[in-house]
Amino acid sequence: METFGTYLVKLLRAYDVDTVFGIPGVHTIELYRGLPGSGIRHVTPRHEQGAGFMADGYARASGKPGVCFIITGPGLTNVATAVAQAYADSVPMLVISGVNALGDMGSGEGFLHELPDQRQLMKQITAFSHTILKIEELEWVMARAFAVFSAARPRPVHIEIPIDLMAKDASGLPAPRRAPPPLKPAPHAAAVRQIAGLAGECSSPLIIAGGGAAEAAIPLRALAEALDAPVMMTVNGRGLLPAGHPLAVPCTPSLSGCAELVACSDLVIAVGTELGPTDFDPYGTGRPTINGRLVRIDIDAEQAMRGNRADMTLISDSAVALSALSEAVAPAGSRNGAQRAAQARDTVRRGLDRMMAAGLRLLESVLEALPDAIIVGDSTQPAYAGCLSYAAPRPRLWFCSSTGYGTLGYALPAAIGAAIGVPDRPVICVIGDGGIQFTLAELGSAVDAETPLVVLLWNNCGYGEIKTHMRAQGVEPLGVDIQTPDFKLIAHAYDWEYLRLDPAQPLALLLRNATQARQRIVIEVNESEFLAASG
Repeated sequence: METFGTYLVKLLRAYDVDTVFGIPGVHTIELYRGLPGSGIRHVTPRHEQGAGFMADGYARASGKPGVCFIITGPGLTNVATAVAQAYADSVPMLVISGVNALGDMGSGEGFLHELPDQRQLMKQITAFSHTILKIEELEWVMARAFAVFSAARPRPVHIEIPIDLMAKDASGLPAPRRAPPPLKPAPHAAAVRQIAGLAGECSSPLIIAGGGAAEAAIPLRALAEALDAPVMMTVNGRGLLPAGHPLAVPCTPSLSGCAELVACSDLVIAVGTELGPTDFDPYGTGRPTINGRLVRIDIDAEQAMRGNRADMTLISDSAVALSALSEAVAPAGSRNGAQRAAQARDTVRRGLDRMMAAGLRLLESVLEALPDAIIVGDSTQPAYAGCLSYAAPRPRLWFCSSTGYGTLGYALPAAIGAAIGVPDRPVICVIGDGGIQFTLAELGSAVDAETPLVVLLWNNCGYGEIKTHMRAQGVEPLGVDIQTPDFKLIAHAYDWEYLRLDPAQPLALLLRNATQARQRIVIEVNESEFLAASG
């Protein structure tokens, strides 16, 4: 008999799903019946939050939706933080969970894992949350989910299945099939011509590109070069113009140098970005002022109406819109774009304080050693430095959790997911001693998954950033000096290699050797020693 659970697995395979992250439970056993021999790999984290972060890292690195199987009740509340991070950063994630049986859910009678309303909980942090009430619904609910991932703002989707439906006979359902994806939204030709006209009249254009343009690197470059316009990339947009391109400005817009570039531009084209505070004003110093005309390109009509008011708005897929614009604009000749970009970059670098300069050097050592590596950052000092001014060579090679929802403990499981999603690239996890203790047990998950990984562990013996902020605000530090474990013993307990970095050692060589040997290694970097060696 074909059960509903086995049918669901076949339907996922029809959508090219190759990996599922989850912890089996009594309420999801039927989802696992069809996994053996399906061609879908199952990866077991140590905590459902780890499953969500792995799915997030898998999606950001590969561009494909990350998929989780999650048990009813506590499994869902555990994964919720990871789903919220993905929601804030527009990451495609499919969470399939159990829910109590029809007639039992939400009864208040005290059934195992019962919540008053699981769907309403998840509705706050997903594009949509749907409860399957009859097995015939699944095909079109799945089609809706993948339509969100392919042709809308790609946020998480939650589908919950009552446990009594999972084992139902699904033999009468049509063969599992993938619904044809909807066409991506495209801009009106008249609007494209109008923007091209604005571009022809301007003398100092600027493009601001965010994570929503991750698949638009080629037309973005064509448009930037035609306009001779600097391209300022948000944290999630890094690499859209490669490191070293004369028009690339891989820097936080509110920093001195970047804010002036924004203010002095008479046309700003913002594509795939919310223009939100965690990108544009992370330290509360004030968002850059846009004095010129503003054109916004966004796939989400509602989001395009938030924040900065645009003179023109295109509701469109970024790649489609930028391709149309690059064909419509006439090459402008020199507008001093490279000079304006270089001035902004140089001003930002000169303005970095000692901590941020050291953190950036750490990341650039990774880039020097492994230019194709994926760097996954947590909320930790080197990741903050990367948010300010790390120049990734390509899209999807740099991401972190310190923007948007801003979780701790993200980087280790997300790096495991990235390594599974893109197994032919080295993956470097950059995480602090405080953050790693949120998800420390996922070291074991990497061993189970046979995933090579380098963890650069930035150790300042506590919550260093919060301690610094407390002092700056005149608050006596409290609760920030936590017990720091012996990470060498922990690494060896999980069958990882371990090395404490001597600042005199060439980190680039260590990284190359570790990745060539396909090691799982924790490289501990003592903050004070690294700062002292950095001058």
